[in-house]
Amino acid sequence: MKSRIEYGRARTRRLAAIFVVLLAVLWLPCEANAAGRLGEFLAGMKAADVNPAADSFGEVEGNPPAAKLLNGGQLVGYVFVTGDVVDSTGYSGKPINIVVGIDLEGRITGAKLVEHHEPIVLVGIPQAKIEHYINGFAGRRVLDPSEATRMPVDIVSGATVTMMVIADSMTQSAVKIARSRGLDAGAVSVASEPAHRTIDQTGSALESWQALLGDGSVRRLQITNRELDDLFQRTGNAAAIARPQQGNPNASFVDVYVALASVPTIGRSLLGDAEYDRLRQDLKPGQQAILVAGDGPYSFRGSGYVRGGIFDRIEVIQSESSIRFRDRNYRRIGALSAEGAPDFPEIGVFVTPDGSNLDPGASWRFQLLVQRATGALDKAFVTTGLDYATPEKFLTAPVSPPAAVAPPVAAAPAPAATQPAATGEAEPPLWQRMWQARKLDIAIMLAAIGVLTTIFFFQDFLVKWPRAFERIRLGYLAFTLVWLGWYEHAQLSVVNILTFFNSLRGDFRWEYFLRDPLVFILWSAIAAALLFWGRGAYCGWLCPFGALQEWTNRVARWLHVPQVRVPFWLHQRLWPFKYIIFLALFGLSFGSLGLAEEMAEVEPFKTAIILHFAREWWFVLFAVGCVAPGLFIERFYCRYVCPLGGALAIPARVRMFDWLKRYKECGSPCQRCANDCPVQAIHPEGTINPNECIQCLNCQVLYHDDQRCPVVIQKRVKREKFLALQSPSMVPGPKRKPRVLVTVNGREQSVERKPAASQAASTEGENQ
Repeated sequence: MKSRIEYGRARTRRLAAIFVVLLAVLWLPCEANAAGRLGEFLAGMKAADVNPAADSFGEVEGNPPAAKLLNGGQLVGYVFVTGDVVDSTGYSGKPINIVVGIDLEGRITGAKLVEHHEPIVLVGIPQAKIEHYINGFAGRRVLDPSEATRMPVDIVSGATVTMMVIADSMTQSAVKIARSRGLDAGAVSVASEPAHRTIDQTGSALESWQALLGDGSVRRLQITNRELDDLFQRTGNAAAIARPQQGNPNASFVDVYVALASVPTIGRSLLGDAEYDRLRQDLKPGQQAILVAGDGPYSFRGSGYVRGGIFDRIEVIQSESSIRFRDRNYRRIGALSAEGAPDFPEIGVFVTPDGSNLDPGASWRFQLLVQRATGALDKAFVTTGLDYATPEKFLTAPVSPPAAVAPPVAAAPAPAATQPAATGEAEPPLWQRMWQARKLDIAIMLAAIGVLTTIFFFQDFLVKWPRAFERIRLGYLAFTLVWLGWYEHAQLSVVNILTFFNSLRGDFRWEYFLRDPLVFILWSAIAAALLFWGRGAYCGWLCPFGALQEWTNRVARWLHVPQVRVPFWLHQRLWPFKYIIFLALFGLSFGSLGLAEEMAEVEPFKTAIILHFAREWWFVLFAVGCVAPGLFIERFYCRYVCPLGGALAIPARVRMFDWLKRYKECGSPCQRCANDCPVQAIHPEGTINPNECIQCLNCQVLYHDDQRCPVVIQKRVKREKFLALQSPSMVPGPKRKPRVLVTVNGREQSVERKPAASQAASTEGENQ
């Protein structure tokens, strides 16, 4: 038995030695990248790919580097790659390189994705969707502050972090190229601009709902089911046309009312005095407030702002400028105060962001994005909207603009300090914006980790109530699967480990990994848990795919599906496979991270958790093949295949505490815990293998169970015997004379016995 333990320890030391050798490779010098890669990417492209008006490229020159776009030798724009100009590093720790073209007016004319390493967030998402998103930037004037940070409305679901990295890198790099080439030197003359009008702040009379509708202070956008089908019919999208809106064709699909609440009369009438005064205090100079109230089955808010912080369904457009709202620009309103106003299930006030410069004296358009599901993950989009103009009675008299001063012809580009700054440069870093946008998700995640920590610290108390503990565990696993996995997509992967170690060899920055708050919090918690409890804190409680396996096995048991117990000798020869898979991926990542990421598809997490099995059939078949054995062998994939589990198990030996209690009889002769362990982490000799333990605490439930654990049963029996001997029925009383029983024909007869002389005398004395 000792030789078996020593053999297991020796094998663990060998695996640890291999891991240390591979880890040492990280500190080998890496091949330095060239200062600029634009020439490399242009070699495989045509000029028309980024600017339809161009037919050739010029030489790569300047700082930041860019090449001229030429048409018959004439300059029509510039082309550059984002990674040469700004930090375009994605979540993977590698740059997302996009070749972008701009014309001489600072307008993006085209873009092409040429390189990325984003398997974590782009899993299962077709390349065409990402390219469609990038093409949505065409036509943006990057020197216009209101457009500099605007992203296309069709943000790809499941890839919000990457989409924001793409948006930031494209716009910021385009701004730098435009300014460095002097594309902002020619100012537009304001002499041709219309007279400027502002809101008259002197009037604040209250008006009824009907009056506000009548004078145009409140505008309405109503779409029926039939009108919605007509909108999609015009798009020509066959998939959307084939799925008409269900229900009565004349029923309302969306009913939205829009008003400029920063106008005193409109704001006070709709919001009431108290709410309007609070709004005015929060508004900064130049900011406007737009009230939107909606009814009908389609929400103008959607759900994108909950997870990504962006209201992706609404947009305000004025001239060539566009304004998009984030959750920090939004405040919810319970009800309208105007007399006769109907009740709306959705009412909100949107404050225009700093620098957006919405002109209340000019007309603007409220644009609504309507989406229709065309498949499990595919959607079709169409836009509609309404035009809004502030009523004349709420505006001041026209003021003529000042005369324009023509810039000198040979003037050099203005210094950066005097040029209009793009909104994106004034914003905090991307990772901070992601954390701010997901405050609620972060709070829930921290609370869940706090609950799990409490369970571990008070496990001795909880496991004494087996039924209550079982409900707590199953409830926690349901939360992990549904919220953490299927809703938030916070499923960790071995790819996280590969990209982390590869970034150590290059330009390592913490902000790369801070861009997904939940994943970062999870990894931080796991790093701490490895010192206390080993891999079990994640594998046994926080892994969505592990929760899926345990729940499916539990359902199988309820349905009386027969369970298979793997012989221990075979179990010992199967569990090293997960370490072999991890080490193979780890070594492969040094040669080609991209290839290692493709091979990491051995994890079915992407298909089963992130994409909800909505993927190509071969991926679905593989994922089902990983889950199905778990119906008969609990956590089959966790035990023998999972490379992430193998990676977390390697440092499990370094944990500082041993929280799992054992009796000296465990393993010799008692085998109850070893037989009941769901992952067979307890060896026949009674020792618990920390590399395989998932901290399910089943052995601790047995440790205190006086109905199943033989050791505790013996203690209970001894205690019951001792208490039985202490009962009154077992205590000897005073000796009594035997009773004479007289029977006649089998029936007891009462016999009067004469008392003895001494007894009679005492009785007679008492009577006297």
